[in-house]
Amino acid sequence: MTMDKKYDRPIQVAEGIHWVGFRDQESNLTCNPYLVVQDDQAILIDSGSRTDFAGVMMKILQTGVDPQNVIGLIYQHYDPDLCGSMSNFIDMCDNPNLKIISEKRNNVFISFYIPRDKYHLLDSIDAHDCTFAFNGRVLEFIPTPYAHSPGSFMTYDKKTKTLFTSDLFGSDATQWHLVLELDEECFTCFDYGKCPKGKTACPLKEILAFHKEMMPCGKALRYAISKIKEMAIERIAPQHGSILHRQKDISFVIEKLETLEEVGIDALL
Repeated sequence: MTMDKKYDRPIQVAEGIHWVGFRDQESNLTCNPYLVVQDDQAILIDSGSRTDFAGVMMKILQTGVDPQNVIGLIYQHYDPDLCGSMSNFIDMCDNPNLKIISEKRNNVFISFYIPRDKYHLLDSIDAHDCTFAFNGRVLEFIPTPYAHSPGSFMTYDKKTKTLFTSDLFGSDATQWHLVLELDEECFTCFDYGKCPKGKTACPLKEILAFHKEMMPCGKALRYAISKIKEMAIERIAPQHGSILHRQKDISFVIEKLETLEEVGIDALL
């Protein structure tokens, strides 16, 4: 796999939040684990695949965080591109108080990534208190069932108003940048096959195509978007694709996803 040298180090995207991901130029697949640091403790969100482990861990070390100070691994669903490196991180962090945090329906499958003697590390999100606090920093968990798995959820950092959306807002971008800012022409364009600026790749088209393929149906996607519309958000940080940080871009993509048709099984019915 070939790594873009521009992204061979961690990148701080907000106060105490570092992108520690990996971009494979050959497959166009970008996985975006995020490290949330508060004082001497850290949480890792969607740590990545087994093959990405070395690159992700190197970036964590480059932030100056001691792996033993990683107190939690959050997994927003159970796919191997998020969870494949779980056992590696358990061993490397070597923290007996480490928590593997997910929704209980996810944990049924997440348990298959780790040996039985590590099952005690699994911690299910409490439906009555969907928060996790460390050193005064509060992360809130927002359920998005069936977008795209039954136990899918998002994680909201109250300090920076950053929403980690897992596969929501993701894409398989052919021309990828960590942060996406839409061109003005994107807001009035209706022909995503022909860019008015002559660009060969349309980021909006790729985002919409990703959701049509990855989400099971329009109803699940619309329910998830309805949750997001209620929130004060300064940036959206998906597990694939690019970060959105401008309010007009966030609002526009929300509108497009909310009205998206032929999502998942809907396209066949």
